[in-house]
Amino acid sequence: MASILVVEDEDNIATALDFLLSRDGHKHRRMATGAGAVDEIRASHPDLVLLDVMLPDVSGYQIVQDVRADPALNGVRVLLMTARGSVVERRKGLALGADGFIAKPFELSELRAELARLLGGRC
Repeated sequence: MASILVVEDEDNIATALDFLLSRDGHKHRRMATGAGAVDEIRASHPDLVLLDVMLPDVSGYQIVQDVRADPALNGVRVLLMTARGSVVERRKGLALGADGFIAKPFELSELRAELARLLGGRC
């Protein structure tokens, strides 16, 4: 089982993620804002962060950049999620150090496949 931090401000998406992650047996917790996300990642060192790009207080891009700047967090995988799923957005996210990128709305099967890929089959 994997430890997953969900950083998502939209309740309906967070509820769907909670259902999927619980059903698959993952230990997870949610933050509804990006404020304090990097500190939480440092404290809990999750296996994976499901990170919304468009948060009300700080961009998911800034969070992934801060995580990648900290050598102690090298093992933390980051999957960016955004409603702006353009090629430019994807390239930007991956260039900043995200391990994956998924456009919203996403199919649960698509998300599960990305989780399996990023967690090395621990799904």
